[in-house]
Amino acid sequence: MVYPEKTVTLKDGRSAVLASPCADDAADMLSFIIQASGETEFLLMYPEEWEDFTIDREEAFLRGAYDDPDRMMICINIDGRIAGNCLISFNSSIKTGHRASVAIAILESYWGLGIGTLMFGEMIRTARERGVRQIELDYIEGNTRARALYEKMGFRITGVKPDAIRMKDGRYVNEYMMVKML
Repeated sequence: MVYPEKTVTLKDGRSAVLASPCADDAADMLSFIIQASGETEFLLMYPEEWEDFTIDREEAFLRGAYDDPDRMMICINIDGRIAGNCLISFNSSIKTGHRASVAIAILESYWGLGIGTLMFGEMIRTARERGVRQIELDYIEGNTRARALYEKMGFRITGVKPDAIRMKDGRYVNEYMMVKML
């Protein structure tokens, strides 16, 4: 699903562009996610785990998301650079078609500019337009910034997966499930 390009103003007054990434953005997207994965422990993969993801593979993934009516990706570009990315995936079966799941990543140097709120607003609006009843996400224990954003956007904790994530140092941490009812 394609998100129509939209220009927004950030908290610091800069302009930014929200748009769906296309296959031509594959190299930039891969660089973005590798960098984001190195800036926080709260994404599901470490930077070195992206080594098997070639530009061709990323192009195929982006083409798939672009053409898939049940997925929508949005990137936010600031000064020609990807600063954040989010994905909403819609369920399409009869039993779960009222649900969607979301994920988000923002580069650390762009934290605090309202990007998360902007991207969540667009995912929530799209979900409502599609008739979704609930949006779901998971977050890793200790990610207090993300939890604060999710709660601000109306999500609440509905469950916990104990020891769901194993960190590099061998620690196990919980993963929390959150839901926002629309």
